[in-house]
Amino acid sequence: MLHDRSVFTLIFIGLFLFLSTSFSLASTGTVKIALNYPETGPYSMQGKDQWKAANLAENEINAAGGILNQKIELVTYDTKSSSEIAAKNAAYAIDTNGAKMVFGGSSSAVAVAVSKVCQEKGVPFFGTLTYSTTVTGTEAKRHTFRECYDSWMAAKAMSAYLNKNFQGKRYFYITADYTWGWTTEASLRKFSGTEDKSVHKGVLTPFPTTDFTAALKKADQEKPDVLVLVLFGQEMANAIRSAHKMGMKDRMQVLVPNLTLGMAERGTPKAMQGVVGTLPWCWQIPYTYNYERGIKFVEDFQKEHQRYPSSSAGSAYTIMYEYKAAVERAGTFDSAKVIKALEGHHYQLLKDEQVWRDFDHQSVQTVYVVRCKPRDEVVKNRYNLDYFEIIDSLPGDMAVITRQEWNEIRKTAGKPTRLEKLPGE
Repeated sequence: MLHDRSVFTLIFIGLFLFLSTSFSLASTGTVKIALNYPETGPYSMQGKDQWKAANLAENEINAAGGILNQKIELVTYDTKSSSEIAAKNAAYAIDTNGAKMVFGGSSSAVAVAVSKVCQEKGVPFFGTLTYSTTVTGTEAKRHTFRECYDSWMAAKAMSAYLNKNFQGKRYFYITADYTWGWTTEASLRKFSGTEDKSVHKGVLTPFPTTDFTAALKKADQEKPDVLVLVLFGQEMANAIRSAHKMGMKDRMQVLVPNLTLGMAERGTPKAMQGVVGTLPWCWQIPYTYNYERGIKFVEDFQKEHQRYPSSSAGSAYTIMYEYKAAVERAGTFDSAKVIKALEGHHYQLLKDEQVWRDFDHQSVQTVYVVRCKPRDEVVKNRYNLDYFEIIDSLPGDMAVITRQEWNEIRKTAGKPTRLEKLPGE
């Protein structure tokens, strides 16, 4: 009897040690990743989609064992679309919470501010929803990567459609008065041949703004053929609803250079009908081109949130997986080695192949031109979210700024044509 108890005790101890060892191999701790996004403010819808997708990726990655046997702990901060708040959030996330990577944002001014903080502190930053050309142009940093496209790429893709359908027509621009608005308008003017502001007039609107009546009346007085709303988030939604009520859409084609699903939804199906814009991704793309991983993401997101993901969600989800993959290629969370593992790396997740360009860290990718569907088609959808008809696309290598063009922009701004050196270089 005593012998049996001793054997039982030894077996129990052995089993306990085995399970303990197995657990420690499976997970040796946590790694903190900071999502710095607009939970409130005019870009909150785009921000909340980032959180939903990041949370989905966090759960999936952790269920599969985490990153290098460490579970992800997603720590979140509200930027309120303020550059100052966003920069303070990033510093706190790194210095106090020990975040190994920062991502998020729905404002290029925010992205530039956070990029500077992360460069100073030696932590990778991924821009999730930031379209100003400055982010990977004059303000490019070695520790910053942009997963979405930029205004240059959007304008280049849209130009083929515009030059085919509106060659020689008069344009009017209503533009948000900050870095994204300026660079987006400049890029579109360049590629559409509307740089002469005495013919193709425009007006800048303060950010944030809720009432666009005065700007729209000024545009209407000019009787343009094309009205370009270089506005984003809730601002674009407010402006397009007002333009619709004023009957302007019956008199001119409306363009929104950078569209998202949330913007279209807030704009309402009737007001958005016929609006043309560009985007880097939408939930219809995986089904249109049979991208299996993209379809799975759409359906998993839909199951959890009873709606379709936006391009903002797709970018956040992709960043989580791309950071994981880079850390695993590097075999470490060391920032310099992770950055080296990213530079020049080709990847494919929710759409066709993309690449983290080595010299500016822009994700080179296909750009899609879309037209908003008629109201009746939109509301047939179970979530009333079938807004976009894909009418054109442009491969990333044809859309993106070239190395020579990038060098000239950097030289003109008094910036070096090579990003900062990493430790050991």
